[in-house]
Amino acid sequence: MTQKPIIKEPIKIDFIWLEHGKGLQTPRQQSQGAAGLDICAALQKNEIITIKSGEYEFIPSGFCIALMAGYEAQIRPRSGLAAKFGVTILNSPGTIDADYRGEVKIMLINHGKKDFLIKRGDRIAQMVIAPISLVEFELCEKLDETKRGTGGFGSTG
Repeated sequence: MTQKPIIKEPIKIDFIWLEHGKGLQTPRQQSQGAAGLDICAALQKNEIITIKSGEYEFIPSGFCIALMAGYEAQIRPRSGLAAKFGVTILNSPGTIDADYRGEVKIMLINHGKKDFLIKRGDRIAQMVIAPISLVEFELCEKLDETKRGTGGFGSTG
């Protein structure tokens, strides 16, 4: 059964390239069903960043975005980098708030056993645009009961 898309119109996000990002691929979904938009490293032409095992680095994306109120951009790891090299996002998922206008930077950490090399244009992370909720807590005397109750980590099997 072929699934029909729920969203009919793309979300429009204001976007600018910084000088060191010009010429890179604009973040985009790599397949029709992909949730994340791949982000490339905006390094200089012959620059290589080495992330040693157990260390982390901030990698520039070369762009800034202006999200509309009510949305966030989640910066998530690329599963291929995690599976093949042990490289992931240190603060996963990272959050880009709607009122942030600076460069999107990616905080990569190398959990692998070997050094990990990054060069210009390498796809290093993915960005998911997600709605947020405004939250107000309401103090009460007792919470409703559920089957799980207060069971914590691993309590559901």
